Amino acid sequence: MDLGLKEKVVVVMASSKGLGKASALEFAKEGATVIVSSRNEESASAAAEEIRGTSGNEHVHAFTCDMSKAEDIKQLFHQVSERFGRIDVLINNTGGPKAGGFDNMGDDDWYAAFDQNLLSYIRTCREVLPFMKEQQFGRIINVSSSSTKEVIDGLILSNTMRAGMVGFAKTLAREVAADNIMVNTVGPGKISTGRIAELNEAAAKRQGITADEVLKNTEAQIPAGRLGDPAEFARTVVFLASAANSYVTGQSIVVDGAFLKAL
Repeated sequence: MDLGLKEKVVVVMASSKGLGKASALEFAKEGATVIVSSRNEESASAAAEEIRGTSGNEHVHAFTCDMSKAEDIKQLFHQVSERFGRIDVLINNTGGPKAGGFDNMGDDDWYAAFDQNLLSYIRTCREVLPFMKEQQFGRIINVSSSSTKEVIDGLILSNTMRAGMVGFAKTLAREVAADNIMVNTVGPGKISTGRIAELNEAAAKRQGITADEVLKNTEAQIPAGRLGDPAEFARTVVFLASAANSYVTGQSIVVDGAFLKAL
């Protein structure tokens, strides 16, 4: 299947590692012009170089952007538009917020999670939509969490902000569908990333067991019998963000090996 991504300009936020990097690699394999971004210039450059080498696609470029800073977001998209003249695909992605329950969180934690995991996505969409409307083509994918379908104990900030993200994306999808702009949310279940390793370590401390034991217990609960690979998540993102997807919009999809019991 031709996904129609050759010569498309794809911006992948927070893509120096994890799911963002995996997604950037899959877009590069499809022949897109890929913008890798990170708040750390060295990390972004290293990721872009690795993706170019692995994919054989020389059109992979590194930019710096701190998703929590409005001015960084504005500057990033100004630079991309000046250099490439268009923006076809936006992959919204950030790190997860602080773990913990209600009693662990003060106002500063709530504001930080709002800035990082909800307002940042709103800001990036604000920057790209004028280009997409003019082109009469655009794809926006918001990377979220399985908590949009089934809350996760000990992640009250994520549970709250991710739900807000889904409401935002669904509403936006209805507003821009007539402009051939598809907006979807994709949540990872138990995918093998640094974030999962971090949460396993925290769970191990709470339960008084090792992180390896936490991992084995988790895998035993997944019908697929294992954690997902970041590439498996990324391929779902790439399809939904491609020209091959012309009618799926406003959806919240979880890639989880049937882990969740929620409908």
